[in-house]
Amino acid sequence: MKEKKEIRRYIKSLKEKQTREEILTESKTILLKVESTQEFKESNTILMFWSMDDEIYTVDFINKWYKSKTILLPCIVGDDLILKQYNGEDSLIEGEKYGIPEPNTEEFKNLELLDLIITPGVAFDKNLNRMGRGKGFYDKLLKQTNSYKIGIAFSYQILDYIPTEEHDVKMNQILY
Repeated sequence: MKEKKEIRRYIKSLKEKQTREEILTESKTILLKVESTQEFKESNTILMFWSMDDEIYTVDFINKWYKSKTILLPCIVGDDLILKQYNGEDSLIEGEKYGIPEPNTEEFKNLELLDLIITPGVAFDKNLNRMGRGKGFYDKLLKQTNSYKIGIAFSYQILDYIPTEEHDVKMNQILY
């Protein structure tokens, strides 16, 4: 879809203007909002993501919570995302794609135990739609669960409208 490519390019240009300091400061504010939600407080098992350099910085948040909640991280295997429990930075290995660190633990398969999914995205809109990087990894996973879904993003990633397709999964809430 041409329109999605243009949005991805536009957001990428905005991300490139953001300093590391701005990323870290805004990330803390956004993740404090996550912590204050009832859904987070009541959740035992949470899917997070290990942040890439241009995303909400999640590393400190994950390290803060993994001892009191079960924190899962996505791992790319072929064309799918599988989930593995995070047990500290010592358990991480370089991921198959993109070099994103992934836990070197057993696959977590019981999606019914998943209470909350905190999701990255390239862009979100006011109708709770999410646009990812275009590979469909998250949409395939999100379709398999009824877990509460919170999209997190920088304010410039929130648009009035993003084009959607049938396979796209809406968020329950977006925090920015």
